[in-house]
Amino acid sequence: MNFTGMNKTDPCLFFRCPERSVSTAVYVLLYVSAAAVVLLTVCGNLLIIISVCHFKQLHTPTNMLILSLAVSDFLVGLLVIPIAIIWMVETCWIFNVIFCFCFIYISSFLTATSIFNVALIAVDRYVALSNPFLYTKSVSVNTMCLVVVSNWVLLLLYHIAMQYFNGYYTNLVLCPGTCFLVIDKVWYLFEVLLKFFFLFTVISVLYFLVFAIARKHASAIRDLNIKTKTRTSRNTTDSMKSERKAAKALGILVFVFLACMFPCSVYTVLVSVIPFEIGTFQILAMLAYLNSTINPVIYALFHPWFRRCVKVTVTFQIFNTSSSLINVL
Repeated sequence: MNFTGMNKTDPCLFFRCPERSVSTAVYVLLYVSAAAVVLLTVCGNLLIIISVCHFKQLHTPTNMLILSLAVSDFLVGLLVIPIAIIWMVETCWIFNVIFCFCFIYISSFLTATSIFNVALIAVDRYVALSNPFLYTKSVSVNTMCLVVVSNWVLLLLYHIAMQYFNGYYTNLVLCPGTCFLVIDKVWYLFEVLLKFFFLFTVISVLYFLVFAIARKHASAIRDLNIKTKTRTSRNTTDSMKSERKAAKALGILVFVFLACMFPCSVYTVLVSVIPFEIGTFQILAMLAYLNSTINPVIYALFHPWFRRCVKVTVTFQIFNTSSSLINVL
C-alpha cells in the first residue's frame, strides 16, 4: 500500500489491528474459499497463456496484448492474492518487514502492468476498427511483442525508481498488524495523475469510440446485406461481424476492469482527506485483485477459440505432433 499525507512521526496512530472474531468453522471456510480463488486465477490465466503461445492461429498482434494481460493476472494470482487473503483473514500482517516491502512492490508493479495492458488493448482495438488498412500494414506480431516487452521493462524501471527515491526501507512502516509505504507527495501526485486520471480516461474514451465505430459497422453490414448477396459481400460481412464481436467482448473485459479497479483507485485518491479504514481498503484492494480471476471467465464465456483451446489442452491433445496447427478459430 502506498500512502501520503500521514504523520510520519507516528503513522501507526492511523492503524489498529482488530481482533479476529470468527469461529473455527468460518475460519477454515475462508481459507478453502481463498484457495479456490487462487486456483481459479492461476489455472484460468495459465490456460490463456498456453493457448496463445501454443496455437499458431492465435499469434496475432491483439493476442500478444491479451497474453501480456494474462501473464500479469497469473502473477497476481500466484504472488499477490494469497498474501492479501491471508492478511484479510488473519486481520493482521503476520509477515516480516522484508516480505512487506516485496509485497508492496510486486502488487504495485503488477497492478500498474494490468492497467497499462488494458490501455494498450483499448488503443489496439480503436486503431484496428477506425483504420483497419493502416493497422494491417503497420502492426505486426513482432511490433506488438516489442511494445509489450517495452511496457513491462519501463514499468519495472519506474517502480524501482519510485522505491529508490522514496528511500527503500526508510519510509516503510511495519506497525503492529499492518504494512504500508509512506510515499513522497510529488510521487503520490504523479501516481494519481498517471494511473487514475490519465489511464482511466484514455481507456474509457477509447472504448466509447470503439463502440461508436462498432455501431457504424453494424449499419454498414445491414446495408450491405440489403444491396447485395455476393460471396465478396458475405466475406466482408463475416469479417466485420468478427471485428464487432471481438470489440464487444473486449468492451466487457474493460467494463469489468473499471468496475473492479475504480473503487480502490478512488479510495486511494481520497485517503489523505478522509479517515482511513484498513478493513475498507483491504476489501477494495481485493476487489481490484479479483479482476485477475474474472478475466479468464470472460474469455471462456465470450471467446469460442478459448473454449476450443481449453478442450485441446485438458484432453492432452496439445502433446500431439502438429497440435499447434489445429484450427481453433
